Amino acid sequence: MDEISLDRRNFLKKIGLVSAGTLLLSSPWLSAFSEEKHTGNSVVRIGIIGPGSRGRHLMGFLLNNPKAEITAICDIYQPSIDEALKKVPKAAVYTDYRKLLEDKSIDAVVIATPLYTHCQIALDAFDAGKHVLCEKTIGFNIEECFKIYNKHKSTGKVFFSGQQRLFDPRYIKAMEMIHAGTFGEIEAIRTFWYRNGDWRRNVPSPELERQINWRLYREYSKGLMTELAGHQLQVGSWAMQSIPDKVMGHGAITYWHDGREVFDNISCIYVFDNGVKMTFDSVISNKFYGLEEQILGNLGTIEPEKGKYYFETTPPAPAFLRMVNDTEHSVFGTLPFAGTSWAPETAQENKGEYILGEKPKSDGTDLLMDAFVEAAITGQQPPKIAEEGYYASAMTLLGDQALVEERTLTFPDEFKLDYLNHRRQTVIP
Repeated sequence: MDEISLDRRNFLKKIGLVSAGTLLLSSPWLSAFSEEKHTGNSVVRIGIIGPGSRGRHLMGFLLNNPKAEITAICDIYQPSIDEALKKVPKAAVYTDYRKLLEDKSIDAVVIATPLYTHCQIALDAFDAGKHVLCEKTIGFNIEECFKIYNKHKSTGKVFFSGQQRLFDPRYIKAMEMIHAGTFGEIEAIRTFWYRNGDWRRNVPSPELERQINWRLYREYSKGLMTELAGHQLQVGSWAMQSIPDKVMGHGAITYWHDGREVFDNISCIYVFDNGVKMTFDSVISNKFYGLEEQILGNLGTIEPEKGKYYFETTPPAPAFLRMVNDTEHSVFGTLPFAGTSWAPETAQENKGEYILGEKPKSDGTDLLMDAFVEAAITGQQPPKIAEEGYYASAMTLLGDQALVEERTLTFPDEFKLDYLNHRRQTVIP
């Protein structure tokens, strides 16, 4: 069997970067593909806990990686099991995740179950000696997130969360530019995620309503904050290299009056210690503006989701046209005209430039899964990945609490990690 190769050089080629340059210093996930680690023909055996729609999506990337083998699946909903078996017909099937964790041959698990179940499954998985990738938000409250992170640290097992933008080449290059001062001082961050749909899934029988549509009920879900906001809040704190000190906001049900308990219209304001604000808005009754993060500096703006950036000062008109315009001003400048008879072809609309020279092709999920496989094989946790996932979840949950309680909340000191008091380190030694 030929050696399976996914070292750093091949990885950079895969994401379209010929040379990493300073990217190697500022991007923690690259350490998962270190050229110093030779995983050769090694294969990591993975159990999927929760092969629903999201779980099967992640399975697709694992099945494309020759170093990953999905050996077991677990779910309490038979249709999800049946769909998963179409992808992995030889996998062992469990309806109790604890039985899956007892299988000593399984090295790692992917947890893609409903939010309210994440914490106990993750804790049990670490205790069973498994490496863990848990979909965001990792816990149902900040206390649960803190427990999961501490269990990861105490067991020494690899821990990833579903923050795929950490692995998206657009975002990584964007952060390199931001931290290099390309756009000046960051003055504001605007994030939003708009959809148009009731967010419901078909239910074959009434008694399954809460099991299938768990996202709509407060007992199981925090709604738009935990399902969407975590991605974009992480991008904002990544850009600022800090976490916000406080959050305020408002949430309501303004359109989908169908018995749901979670908001369908929310707006949060996060405030950093230097006064810079980050907003997150989401409605699910209008999708015109889609989703985006807009990071505003005094010299320019970058929109990582679009993969584009814009400078405040647009390029000047070509020299010849500028000369013609100047001549017109000198000839007609003293005459009582309302304006010049001809305007130079300066840009009226700033169309920006692509971060990586082309339109984005993926959202980083494939690279996230590849990095998890590499880390699980070597047993070495890439720096910052667990901490970024923890803080993204914590910010999300604090924002939801602010919406529900309708008051301004401060990030609790007892849930801050040693990794980050307020400022992040940007360079890996």
